Amino acid sequence: MIATHNPGKLTEMRALLAPYGIAAQSAAELKHAEPVETGKTFAENARIKAMAAALATGCVAFSDDSGLVFDALGGDPGIHSARWAGPDKDFRFAMNRIQTLLIERGAKQPSQRRAHFIAALCLAWPDGHVEEFEGRVDGVAVWPPRGNAGFGYDPLFLPDGFDRTFGQMSADEKHGLPPKGNGLSHRARAFVKLADACLR
Repeated sequence: MIATHNPGKLTEMRALLAPYGIAAQSAAELKHAEPVETGKTFAENARIKAMAAALATGCVAFSDDSGLVFDALGGDPGIHSARWAGPDKDFRFAMNRIQTLLIERGAKQPSQRRAHFIAALCLAWPDGHVEEFEGRVDGVAVWPPRGNAGFGYDPLFLPDGFDRTFGQMSADEKHGLPPKGNGLSHRARAFVKLADACLR
């Protein structure tokens, strides 16, 4: 099962699993409550979610914890990326907040607006065994946000070496694996490591 209540993450994670013939239900579909994320790192929070799902269902559980990190903001929003969007998951509000804080700190040039996405993936078994993997993609924050594809902070993030934000890329471009894509996103990069270790 996929230990998430985030529909955007669920879509990406199902797409990553599909080439391996793995179908999965989500914690939301099975009406499992979200555990409290008390970890201080992405990896700790991914483990909390995966273990809670594995113990609740008796199945192997796959979880992700991810977020956007800014050097100019001291690492924020980081593990609190989803919380910055509030209970209504208003990421437009969260992106406006980031822009305001960057401007307050004088971060107007691309070199001052460096950011990276981190994804920590965890596979957990009901017996307590876990496998953990991390992926990262670097880039800059653009303003105004561009594109309506993806989810979360995707329209704000321009990955290094590209002229379009994650919000302007198709699903295959952003997180598709060969031959459909190049595994660009942080989640795809972490998943390649997971697949090499656990699915091949």
